[in-house]
Amino acid sequence: MFRKNYTVKINLPGGIVGAGDLYSIVEAAEKARVEEMQLGSRQQLFVKVADKFGPEFLQRLDEAGIFYETEKEAFPNIVSSYVTDGVFGRSGWVSEGLYKDILGGFDFRPGLKINLVESSQSFVPLFTGHLNFLSSPVNNHWHVVLRRPGTNRLYPWRTGIYSPDIPRFCRLLEPVLPTAGEEEIWGKRLYDTVETHGGFAGQPLLPAFSTPEFRLPYYEGFNRSGNKNWLGIYRRDELFPLAFLKDVCLIALQTKVGQLYTTPWKSLLIKGIEEPDIPIWEYVLGKYRMNVRHASNELNWQIEDLCPDGLRLKRYLVRLLDQDDIRTEGLSFAIKTKPGSGLPGSVIIRRQDGIRPDQLKLLDRYSISHTADFNPFSRDIVLYRKDLEKENLFPYLVSLCKEFYRQQSERHSPLASQPAPVSPGRPGSVAGGWQCGHCLTLYHEQYGDEEQGIPAGTPFVDIRADYVCSVCGGATADFVPL
Repeated sequence: MFRKNYTVKINLPGGIVGAGDLYSIVEAAEKARVEEMQLGSRQQLFVKVADKFGPEFLQRLDEAGIFYETEKEAFPNIVSSYVTDGVFGRSGWVSEGLYKDILGGFDFRPGLKINLVESSQSFVPLFTGHLNFLSSPVNNHWHVVLRRPGTNRLYPWRTGIYSPDIPRFCRLLEPVLPTAGEEEIWGKRLYDTVETHGGFAGQPLLPAFSTPEFRLPYYEGFNRSGNKNWLGIYRRDELFPLAFLKDVCLIALQTKVGQLYTTPWKSLLIKGIEEPDIPIWEYVLGKYRMNVRHASNELNWQIEDLCPDGLRLKRYLVRLLDQDDIRTEGLSFAIKTKPGSGLPGSVIIRRQDGIRPDQLKLLDRYSISHTADFNPFSRDIVLYRKDLEKENLFPYLVSLCKEFYRQQSERHSPLASQPAPVSPGRPGSVAGGWQCGHCLTLYHEQYGDEEQGIPAGTPFVDIRADYVCSVCGGATADFVPL
Protein backbone atom coordinates (compact mmCIF):
# COMPACT_ATOMS: atom_id res chain seq x y z
CA MET A 1 0.00 0.00 0.00
CA PHE A 2 1.21 3.47 -0.84
CA ARG A 3 2.12 5.89 1.92
CA LYS A 4 2.20 9.68 1.80
CA ASN A 5 5.18 11.03 -0.16
CA TYR A 6 6.24 7.57 -1.20
CA THR A 7 9.73 7.59 -2.75
CA VAL A 8 10.29 5.95 -6.12
CA LYS A 9 13.84 5.26 -7.30
CA ILE A 10 14.58 4.99 -11.02
CA ASN A 11 17.95 3.62 -12.14
CA LEU A 12 19.72 5.41 -14.99
CA PRO A 13 22.44 2.85 -15.90
CA GLY A 14 25.81 4.52 -16.15
CA GLY A 15 24.26 7.90 -15.44
CA ILE A 16 22.94 8.07 -19.01
CA VAL A 17 19.33 8.86 -19.92
CA GLY A 18 17.84 9.58 -23.31
CA ALA A 19 16.06 12.92 -23.50
CA GLY A 20 12.93 11.10 -24.69
CA ASP A 21 13.06 8.61 -21.82
CA LEU A 22 13.46 11.37 -19.23
CA TYR A 23 10.59 13.23 -20.86
CA SER A 24 8.38 10.14 -20.38
CA ILE A 25 9.33 10.00 -16.68
CA VAL A 26 8.68 13.74 -16.30
CA GLU A 27 5.29 13.48 -18.00
CA ALA A 28 4.23 10.60 -15.74
CA ALA A 29 5.39 12.54 -12.67
CA GLU A 30 3.62 15.67 -13.85
CA LYS A 31 0.30 13.81 -14.02
CA ALA A 32 0.98 12.54 -10.49
CA ARG A 33 1.19 16.19 -9.28
CA VAL A 34 4.96 15.96 -8.65
CA GLU A 35 6.76 19.30 -8.66
CA GLU A 36 10.42 18.33 -8.20
CA MET A 37 12.85 15.44 -8.67
CA GLN A 38 16.18 14.59 -7.02
CA LEU A 39 19.35 12.93 -8.28
CA GLY A 40 21.31 10.39 -6.24
CA SER A 41 24.99 9.78 -5.55
CA ARG A 42 24.88 6.65 -7.74
CA GLN A 43 23.54 8.65 -10.70
CA GLN A 44 19.95 7.52 -10.11
CA LEU A 45 16.70 9.49 -9.98
CA PHE A 46 14.31 9.89 -7.03
CA VAL A 47 10.65 10.91 -7.29
CA LYS A 48 8.41 11.55 -4.27
CA VAL A 49 4.76 10.90 -5.03
CA ALA A 50 1.73 11.56 -2.85
CA ASP A 51 -0.28 8.55 -1.69
CA LYS A 52 -3.33 8.91 -3.91
CA PHE A 53 -1.32 9.40 -7.14
CA GLY A 54 1.15 6.59 -6.53
CA PRO A 55 -0.53 3.64 -8.27
CA GLU A 56 -1.23 5.66 -11.41
CA PHE A 57 2.37 6.91 -11.54
CA LEU A 58 3.78 3.38 -11.27
CA GLN A 59 1.38 2.18 -13.92
CA ARG A 60 2.62 4.86 -16.33
CA LEU A 61 6.24 3.83 -15.64
CA ASP A 62 5.31 0.22 -16.35
CA GLU A 63 3.69 1.20 -19.63
CA ALA A 64 6.82 3.12 -20.64
CA GLY A 65 9.02 0.11 -19.76
CA ILE A 66 10.90 2.02 -17.07
CA PHE A 67 12.34 0.01 -14.17
CA TYR A 68 11.77 1.42 -10.69
CA GLU A 69 11.95 0.48 -7.01
CA THR A 70 9.96 1.65 -4.01
CA GLU A 71 10.92 1.73 -0.33
CA LYS A 72 14.10 -0.34 -0.54
CA GLU A 73 17.03 -0.57 -2.91
CA ALA A 74 17.55 -4.17 -3.94
CA PHE A 75 19.19 -3.24 -7.26
CA PRO A 76 21.71 -0.38 -7.03
CA ASN A 77 22.39 1.66 -10.13
CA ILE A 78 25.53 0.91 -12.16
CA VAL A 79 27.87 3.90 -11.86
CA SER A 80 30.07 4.89 -14.81
CA SER A 81 32.43 7.70 -15.75
CA TYR A 82 30.78 7.99 -19.17
CA VAL A 83 29.72 11.50 -18.13
CA THR A 84 33.39 12.59 -18.12
CA ASP A 85 34.16 11.37 -21.65
CA GLY A 86 35.21 14.29 -23.82
CA VAL A 87 34.51 16.75 -20.99
CA PHE A 88 37.02 16.10 -18.18
CA GLY A 89 39.56 14.17 -20.26
CA ARG A 90 39.57 10.97 -22.28
CA SER A 91 41.41 7.67 -22.14
CA GLY A 92 43.15 6.27 -25.19
CA TRP A 93 40.67 3.43 -25.61
CA VAL A 94 37.64 3.92 -23.32
CA SER A 95 35.00 5.36 -25.64
CA GLU A 96 31.30 6.17 -25.72
CA GLY A 97 30.55 3.04 -27.73
CA LEU A 98 32.46 0.81 -25.32
CA TYR A 99 30.57 2.08 -22.28
CA LYS A 100 27.29 1.43 -24.06
CA ASP A 101 28.35 -2.05 -25.18
CA ILE A 102 29.29 -3.06 -21.63
CA LEU A 103 26.13 -1.59 -20.09
CA GLY A 104 24.05 -3.23 -22.82
CA GLY A 105 25.63 -6.61 -21.99
CA PHE A 106 23.91 -6.75 -18.59
CA ASP A 107 20.91 -9.00 -19.23
CA PHE A 108 20.18 -9.11 -15.47
CA ARG A 109 19.78 -6.52 -12.71
CA PRO A 110 22.81 -6.62 -10.40
CA GLY A 111 22.15 -6.66 -6.67
CA LEU A 112 25.71 -5.53 -5.98
CA LYS A 113 27.08 -2.04 -6.53
CA ILE A 114 29.12 -1.89 -9.75
CA ASN A 115 31.44 0.96 -10.76
CA LEU A 116 32.77 1.23 -14.31
CA VAL A 117 35.31 4.04 -14.42
CA GLU A 118 38.15 5.42 -16.49
CA SER A 119 41.11 5.32 -14.11
CA SER A 120 42.80 8.63 -14.96
CA GLN A 121 39.76 10.76 -14.06
CA SER A 122 38.84 11.77 -10.51
CA PHE A 123 35.30 13.09 -11.02
CA VAL A 124 33.56 9.73 -10.57
CA PRO A 125 34.54 7.77 -7.40
CA LEU A 126 36.69 4.70 -7.98
CA PHE A 127 35.91 2.32 -5.10
CA THR A 128 32.34 2.99 -3.93
CA GLY A 129 31.14 -0.19 -5.61
CA HIS A 130 31.45 -3.80 -4.55
CA LEU A 131 32.78 -4.60 -8.03
CA ASN A 132 35.02 -1.76 -9.25
CA PHE A 133 36.28 -1.91 -12.84
CA LEU A 134 39.12 0.53 -13.59
CA SER A 135 40.55 0.99 -17.08
CA SER A 136 44.12 -0.27 -17.51
CA PRO A 137 46.97 0.61 -19.93
CA VAL A 138 46.16 -2.61 -21.84
CA ASN A 139 43.60 -1.99 -24.57
CA ASN A 140 40.08 -3.24 -23.68
CA HIS A 141 41.15 -4.66 -20.32
CA TRP A 142 40.17 -3.51 -16.85
CA HIS A 143 41.62 -3.77 -13.39
CA VAL A 144 39.10 -5.19 -10.91
CA VAL A 145 39.03 -4.20 -7.26
CA LEU A 146 36.49 -5.98 -5.07
CA ARG A 147 35.01 -4.61 -1.86
CA ARG A 148 33.20 -6.94 0.48
CA PRO A 149 29.71 -5.62 1.35
CA GLY A 150 29.65 -3.87 4.71
CA THR A 151 33.43 -3.35 4.86
CA ASN A 152 36.16 -1.12 3.45
CA ARG A 153 38.40 -4.10 2.67
CA LEU A 154 39.61 -3.94 -0.94
CA TYR A 155 40.85 -6.97 -2.86
CA PRO A 156 42.52 -6.56 -6.28
CA TRP A 157 41.68 -9.33 -8.76
CA ARG A 158 44.68 -11.28 -10.02
CA THR A 159 44.19 -10.66 -13.74
CA GLY A 160 42.63 -8.13 -16.05
CA ILE A 161 39.07 -8.55 -17.31
CA TYR A 162 38.21 -8.16 -21.00
CA SER A 163 35.46 -5.59 -21.67
CA PRO A 164 32.85 -8.02 -23.11
CA ASP A 165 33.39 -10.36 -20.11
CA ILE A 166 32.40 -7.78 -17.48
CA PRO A 167 28.64 -8.63 -17.34
CA ARG A 168 29.34 -12.40 -17.05
CA PHE A 169 32.03 -11.77 -14.42
CA CYS A 170 29.52 -9.78 -12.37
CA ARG A 171 26.88 -12.49 -12.71
CA LEU A 172 29.31 -15.16 -11.44
CA LEU A 173 30.33 -13.13 -8.39
CA GLU A 174 26.85 -11.85 -7.57
CA PRO A 175 25.80 -14.80 -5.38
CA VAL A 176 29.18 -15.51 -3.73
CA LEU A 177 30.70 -12.08 -3.05
CA PRO A 178 28.78 -11.40 0.19
CA THR A 179 29.24 -14.95 1.61
CA ALA A 180 32.66 -16.13 0.49
CA GLY A 181 33.99 -17.14 3.92
CA GLU A 182 36.63 -15.86 6.28
CA GLU A 183 38.23 -12.49 5.56
CA GLU A 184 41.80 -13.75 5.21
CA ILE A 185 40.93 -16.29 2.49
CA TRP A 186 37.98 -14.40 1.02
CA GLY A 187 39.76 -13.32 -2.17
CA LYS A 188 41.14 -16.78 -2.91
CA ARG A 189 37.71 -18.39 -2.55
CA LEU A 190 36.20 -15.89 -4.97
CA TYR A 191 38.93 -16.57 -7.50
CA ASP A 192 38.49 -20.32 -7.17
CA THR A 193 34.72 -19.96 -7.57
CA VAL A 194 35.08 -18.07 -10.83
CA GLU A 195 37.62 -20.59 -12.16
CA THR A 196 35.30 -23.46 -11.24
CA HIS A 197 32.50 -21.91 -13.29
CA GLY A 198 34.51 -21.57 -16.46
CA GLY A 199 36.87 -18.73 -15.64
CA PHE A 200 38.11 -16.21 -18.16
CA ALA A 201 40.88 -17.75 -20.22
CA GLY A 202 43.66 -15.61 -21.59
CA GLN A 203 43.21 -12.66 -19.26
CA PRO A 204 46.57 -10.86 -18.88
CA LEU A 205 48.41 -9.84 -15.74
CA LEU A 206 48.21 -6.05 -15.73
CA PRO A 207 50.68 -3.44 -14.45
CA ALA A 208 50.01 -2.43 -10.87
CA PHE A 209 47.14 0.02 -10.53
CA SER A 210 48.05 3.54 -9.43
CA THR A 211 45.35 5.65 -7.78
CA PRO A 212 45.13 9.06 -9.50
CA GLU A 213 45.62 12.27 -7.57
CA PHE A 214 42.26 13.78 -6.72
CA ARG A 215 41.32 16.84 -8.77
CA LEU A 216 37.66 17.83 -8.79
CA PRO A 217 36.93 19.82 -11.95
CA TYR A 218 34.53 22.76 -11.85
CA TYR A 219 31.47 20.92 -13.08
CA GLU A 220 28.79 23.55 -13.66
CA GLY A 221 28.03 26.36 -16.08
CA PHE A 222 28.81 26.61 -19.81
CA ASN A 223 32.19 25.20 -20.83
CA ARG A 224 33.95 24.56 -24.13
CA SER A 225 34.87 21.03 -25.23
CA GLY A 226 36.41 20.73 -28.67
CA ASN A 227 34.15 22.51 -31.14
CA LYS A 228 31.07 22.13 -28.94
CA ASN A 229 29.96 23.10 -25.44
CA TRP A 230 28.65 21.41 -22.33
CA LEU A 231 26.46 22.70 -19.54
CA GLY A 232 26.58 21.57 -15.91
CA ILE A 233 23.70 22.31 -13.52
CA TYR A 234 24.05 21.97 -9.75
CA ARG A 235 21.20 22.55 -7.29
CA ARG A 236 21.97 23.65 -3.74
CA ASP A 237 18.87 21.86 -2.40
CA GLU A 238 19.33 18.90 -4.80
CA LEU A 239 15.84 19.58 -6.23
CA PHE A 240 15.25 19.96 -9.98
CA PRO A 241 11.86 21.55 -10.82
CA LEU A 242 9.76 19.30 -13.00
CA ALA A 243 8.83 22.11 -15.39
CA PHE A 244 12.53 22.91 -15.88
CA LEU A 245 13.39 19.28 -16.64
CA LYS A 246 10.55 19.12 -19.15
CA ASP A 247 11.91 22.14 -21.01
CA VAL A 248 15.44 20.68 -20.87
CA CYS A 249 14.21 17.47 -22.52
CA LEU A 250 12.32 19.41 -25.22
CA ILE A 251 15.34 21.62 -26.02
CA ALA A 252 17.63 18.57 -26.08
CA LEU A 253 15.34 16.84 -28.58
CA GLN A 254 14.96 20.01 -30.62
CA THR A 255 18.72 20.62 -30.83
CA LYS A 256 19.56 16.93 -31.37
CA VAL A 257 21.53 16.58 -28.14
CA GLY A 258 19.83 13.24 -27.54
CA GLN A 259 21.30 12.21 -24.16
CA LEU A 260 21.53 13.76 -20.72
CA TYR A 261 23.91 12.71 -17.94
CA THR A 262 23.66 12.54 -14.17
CA THR A 263 26.76 12.74 -11.97
CA PRO A 264 27.75 11.31 -8.56
CA TRP A 265 27.75 14.94 -7.33
CA LYS A 266 23.96 14.99 -7.92
CA SER A 267 24.22 17.41 -10.82
CA LEU A 268 22.93 17.30 -14.38
CA LEU A 269 25.28 17.57 -17.34
CA ILE A 270 24.39 18.24 -20.99
CA LYS A 271 27.03 17.57 -23.66
CA GLY A 272 27.33 18.42 -27.34
CA ILE A 273 25.70 21.87 -27.33
CA GLU A 274 26.33 23.68 -30.60
CA GLU A 275 27.44 27.32 -30.41
CA PRO A 276 24.29 28.69 -32.13
CA ASP A 277 22.09 26.83 -29.59
CA ILE A 278 23.66 28.40 -26.47
CA PRO A 279 21.09 31.28 -26.35
CA ILE A 280 18.15 28.88 -26.03
CA TRP A 281 19.86 27.07 -23.13
CA GLU A 282 20.63 30.42 -21.52
CA TYR A 283 16.97 31.36 -21.96
CA VAL A 284 15.72 28.29 -20.06
CA LEU A 285 18.25 28.87 -17.26
CA GLY A 286 16.98 32.42 -16.94
CA LYS A 287 13.34 31.38 -17.16
CA TYR A 288 13.73 29.18 -14.06
CA ARG A 289 16.37 31.43 -12.40
CA MET A 290 18.99 28.67 -12.35
CA ASN A 291 22.30 29.80 -10.84
CA VAL A 292 25.28 28.10 -12.48
CA ARG A 293 28.15 29.90 -10.75
CA HIS A 294 28.44 28.50 -7.25
CA ALA A 295 31.67 28.71 -5.26
CA SER A 296 34.03 25.76 -5.54
CA ASN A 297 33.93 25.16 -1.77
CA GLU A 298 30.22 24.34 -2.11
CA LEU A 299 30.62 21.91 -5.00
CA ASN A 300 33.07 19.53 -3.30
CA TRP A 301 30.63 17.98 -0.79
CA GLN A 302 29.05 14.51 -0.82
CA ILE A 303 25.77 14.08 1.07
CA GLU A 304 23.73 10.89 1.48
CA ASP A 305 20.68 10.55 -0.74
CA LEU A 306 17.45 12.11 0.52
CA CYS A 307 19.13 13.41 3.67
CA PRO A 308 17.77 16.79 4.88
CA ASP A 309 19.93 16.70 8.03
CA GLY A 310 23.10 16.30 5.98
CA LEU A 311 22.08 19.15 3.67
CA ARG A 312 21.42 21.49 6.60
CA LEU A 313 24.82 20.72 8.12
CA LYS A 314 26.50 21.26 4.75
CA ARG A 315 24.85 24.68 4.32
CA TYR A 316 25.94 25.69 7.82
CA LEU A 317 29.58 24.70 7.26
CA VAL A 318 29.78 26.09 3.72
CA ARG A 319 28.47 29.42 4.98
CA LEU A 320 31.27 29.57 7.58
CA LEU A 321 33.91 28.56 5.02
CA ASP A 322 32.67 31.31 2.74
CA GLN A 323 32.58 33.95 5.49
CA ASP A 324 36.19 33.23 6.49
CA ASP A 325 37.29 32.89 2.84
CA ILE A 326 38.78 29.42 3.46
CA ARG A 327 40.35 27.65 0.50
CA THR A 328 39.27 24.02 0.05
CA GLU A 329 40.49 23.34 -3.50
CA GLY A 330 41.79 19.78 -3.81
CA LEU A 331 39.69 18.44 -0.92
CA SER A 332 36.30 16.78 -0.81
CA PHE A 333 34.01 16.53 2.20
CA ALA A 334 31.51 13.79 3.04
CA ILE A 335 28.72 14.01 5.63
CA LYS A 336 27.50 10.64 6.91
CA THR A 337 24.42 10.41 9.11
CA LYS A 338 23.59 6.73 8.58
CA PRO A 339 25.57 3.54 9.31
CA GLY A 340 27.15 1.84 6.32
CA SER A 341 27.28 4.94 4.15
CA GLY A 342 29.86 4.46 1.41
CA LEU A 343 30.39 8.09 0.44
CA PRO A 344 34.02 8.95 -0.37
CA GLY A 345 35.73 12.02 1.04
CA SER A 346 39.09 13.49 1.96
CA VAL A 347 37.44 14.70 5.17
CA ILE A 348 34.54 12.71 6.65
CA ILE A 349 32.05 14.16 9.13
CA ARG A 350 30.05 11.41 10.80
CA ARG A 351 27.06 11.95 13.05
CA GLN A 352 27.00 10.15 16.39
CA ASP A 353 23.69 9.98 18.21
CA GLY A 354 23.94 10.27 22.00
CA ILE A 355 21.66 11.09 24.92
CA ARG A 356 22.23 14.07 27.15
CA PRO A 357 22.40 12.95 30.79
CA ASP A 358 20.19 15.81 31.97
CA GLN A 359 17.50 15.45 29.29
CA LEU A 360 15.83 12.48 27.66
CA LYS A 361 16.39 13.62 24.13
CA LEU A 362 18.90 12.99 21.38
CA LEU A 363 21.81 15.35 20.99
CA ASP A 364 23.75 15.23 17.76
CA ARG A 365 27.49 14.90 18.11
CA TYR A 366 29.98 14.37 15.34
CA SER A 367 33.36 12.86 14.63
CA ILE A 368 35.82 14.11 12.03
CA SER A 369 38.10 11.72 10.13
CA HIS A 370 40.30 12.10 7.10
CA THR A 371 42.15 9.82 4.73
CA ALA A 372 45.84 9.52 5.51
CA ASP A 373 46.93 11.34 2.34
CA PHE A 374 43.72 13.40 1.92
CA ASN A 375 42.87 11.46 -1.25
CA PRO A 376 39.16 10.53 -1.17
CA PHE A 377 39.91 7.33 -3.09
CA SER A 378 41.99 6.03 -0.18
CA ARG A 379 40.46 3.65 2.38
CA ASP A 380 43.07 4.38 5.05
CA ILE A 381 40.98 6.47 7.48
CA VAL A 382 42.42 8.45 10.40
CA LEU A 383 40.16 9.60 13.25
CA TYR A 384 40.90 13.29 13.89
CA ARG A 385 38.36 14.36 16.55
CA LYS A 386 35.22 12.86 18.07
CA ASP A 387 32.28 13.85 20.31
CA LEU A 388 32.06 17.32 18.79
CA GLU A 389 28.99 19.51 18.83
CA LYS A 390 27.94 21.12 15.58
CA GLU A 391 29.31 24.52 16.64
CA ASN A 392 32.80 23.03 17.19
CA LEU A 393 33.17 21.39 13.78
CA PHE A 394 34.29 24.43 11.81
CA PRO A 395 37.61 25.20 13.61
CA TYR A 396 38.76 21.60 13.17
CA LEU A 397 37.81 21.64 9.47
CA VAL A 398 39.96 24.76 9.05
CA SER A 399 42.85 23.01 10.83
CA LEU A 400 42.57 20.04 8.46
CA CYS A 401 42.54 22.38 5.46
CA LYS A 402 45.78 23.93 6.74
CA GLU A 403 47.32 20.51 7.25
CA PHE A 404 46.36 19.46 3.72
CA TYR A 405 48.00 22.53 2.18
CA ARG A 406 51.08 22.04 4.35
CA GLN A 407 51.43 18.53 2.94
CA GLN A 408 50.82 19.83 -0.58
CA SER A 409 53.49 22.49 -0.14
CA GLU A 410 56.04 19.93 0.99
CA ARG A 411 55.18 17.63 -1.88
CA HIS A 412 54.94 20.11 -4.74
CA SER A 413 56.98 23.18 -3.75
CA PRO A 414 59.39 24.20 -6.53
CA LEU A 415 61.75 25.30 -3.76
CA ALA A 416 61.90 21.87 -2.13
CA SER A 417 64.89 20.66 -4.13
CA GLN A 418 66.81 23.93 -4.14
CA PRO A 419 69.29 24.89 -1.41
CA ALA A 420 68.36 28.04 0.46
CA PRO A 421 70.47 31.04 -0.53
CA VAL A 422 72.83 32.08 2.27
CA SER A 423 73.98 35.64 2.88
CA PRO A 424 77.75 35.93 2.46
CA GLY A 425 79.76 36.09 5.65
CA ARG A 426 76.83 35.21 7.97
CA PRO A 427 76.57 31.41 8.50
CA GLY A 428 72.96 30.31 8.97
CA SER A 429 71.51 33.46 7.42
CA VAL A 430 68.98 33.19 4.57
CA ALA A 431 68.80 36.01 2.07
CA GLY A 432 65.02 35.93 1.64
CA GLY A 433 64.10 35.23 5.26
CA TRP A 434 62.00 32.43 6.71
CA GLN A 435 58.24 32.06 6.19
CA CYS A 436 55.63 30.36 8.37
CA GLY A 437 54.15 27.43 6.46
CA HIS A 438 50.71 28.02 8.02
CA CYS A 439 49.99 31.74 7.69
CA LEU A 440 52.95 32.90 5.49
CA THR A 441 54.23 35.32 8.14
CA LEU A 442 57.84 36.31 7.35
CA TYR A 443 60.78 36.34 9.78
CA HIS A 444 63.81 38.26 8.52
CA GLU A 445 67.06 38.55 10.41
CA GLN A 446 67.35 42.24 9.43
CA TYR A 447 64.31 43.05 11.58
CA GLY A 448 64.15 40.19 14.11
CA ASP A 449 60.98 40.05 16.24
CA GLU A 450 61.21 42.67 18.94
CA GLU A 451 57.77 41.82 20.36
CA GLN A 452 59.10 38.38 21.32
CA GLY A 453 62.50 39.66 22.42
CA ILE A 454 64.43 38.70 19.26
CA PRO A 455 66.74 41.64 18.39
CA ALA A 456 67.39 42.75 14.81
CA GLY A 457 70.28 40.94 13.17
CA THR A 458 69.51 37.54 14.77
CA PRO A 459 69.74 34.64 12.23
CA PHE A 460 66.73 32.34 12.31
CA VAL A 461 68.91 29.37 13.29
CA ASP A 462 70.03 31.25 16.42
CA ILE A 463 66.63 32.16 17.85
CA ARG A 464 65.49 30.35 20.98
CA ALA A 465 63.80 26.93 20.72
CA ASP A 466 60.46 28.07 22.16
CA TYR A 467 59.97 30.80 19.54
CA VAL A 468 56.60 30.66 17.75
CA CYS A 469 55.03 32.52 14.84
CA SER A 470 53.76 35.88 16.08
CA VAL A 471 50.53 35.51 14.08
CA CYS A 472 49.37 31.89 14.24
CA GLY A 473 51.64 30.32 16.91
CA GLY A 474 53.38 27.93 14.49
CA ALA A 475 56.60 26.32 15.72
CA THR A 476 60.02 27.05 14.25
CA ALA A 477 59.91 23.67 12.49
CA ASP A 478 56.98 25.01 10.44
CA PHE A 479 59.07 27.84 8.91
CA VAL A 480 60.63 27.38 5.46
CA PRO A 481 63.54 29.37 3.96
CA LEU A 482 62.93 31.80 1.13
